[in-house]
Amino acid sequence: MWRFLGRRLLWTAFMLWLVATSTFFLMRLAPGGPFDKERSVPPEILENLRKAYQLDKPLLTQYSLWLGKALKGDLGPSMSFRNHTVNDILRQALPVSAALGLFALLIALFLGVLAGVIGAIRQNQWLDYSSMTVALVGISIPNFILALVMIQLFVFALPIFPPAGWSRISHIWLPGLALALPFAGRFARLTRTGMLDVIHQDYIRTARAKGLSEWVIVVRHALRGGLLPTVSFLGPAAAGILTGSLVIEQIFAIPGMGRHFVKAAFDRDYTLVMGTTLLYFLLLAVFNLLVDVAYAYLDPRIRYE
Repeated sequence: MWRFLGRRLLWTAFMLWLVATSTFFLMRLAPGGPFDKERSVPPEILENLRKAYQLDKPLLTQYSLWLGKALKGDLGPSMSFRNHTVNDILRQALPVSAALGLFALLIALFLGVLAGVIGAIRQNQWLDYSSMTVALVGISIPNFILALVMIQLFVFALPIFPPAGWSRISHIWLPGLALALPFAGRFARLTRTGMLDVIHQDYIRTARAKGLSEWVIVVRHALRGGLLPTVSFLGPAAAGILTGSLVIEQIFAIPGMGRHFVKAAFDRDYTLVMGTTLLYFLLLAVFNLLVDVAYAYLDPRIRYE
């Protein structure tokens, strides 16, 4: 396991460098710049701005200067949020996006696993058909459509939740559900498939023959093996929730990383785009690594060599 973790960390470091390098040069090669405004800027002011952010230097020199600072943990100043560094912006935005993503992931797991277990236990019955139908509908509808429908239902038709913002606990429900429901449908289908495979195994029949209750059989014996397909999807689900939050945070005016990333892309804020891209990559790499470790824990037959 330790050798596996060491190789994964080395591979993650290489991929982080590759993502940083490709993002740096693609941003510079894209048309436009951080100081291209609708109104013309006097040439002397534009030159001073370019010097202040070291954009007057050759491209390779800019890259080496940025990389040297990034290796020390300094992502540089933001070009659109004046008097703010990228580190400060990410330090404020990361807890918001993390809270929203974690809430959505927990809701998706709870609803998906519950529906999947019920569907497997009540196979080919109305509970199975109804839960899988709802899961299929959830998978088919994009999260931004769900967000707009929820706003119409629970903000305008039934004013239960606030429309936007991030100042009260009630602000997390609508965006969290909009992010969670499509993934809850996928979790439900994967859990049902895994549980159906497990509950027909010989050791489950032995447990039933011993007279154990159905609840004990499901929770203590079947659920651990039945969750393997669901656990394997946790990495892609975390990636989908993180990238899906780009749109959801815009719709609900949530001051998270997604909203800053979209604004930075429109404003050609090179340093902020670089910082958010690297942070997204690190989060996804950590999630995938945790999923691999959890997979080996749930199934003792798996060994990483």
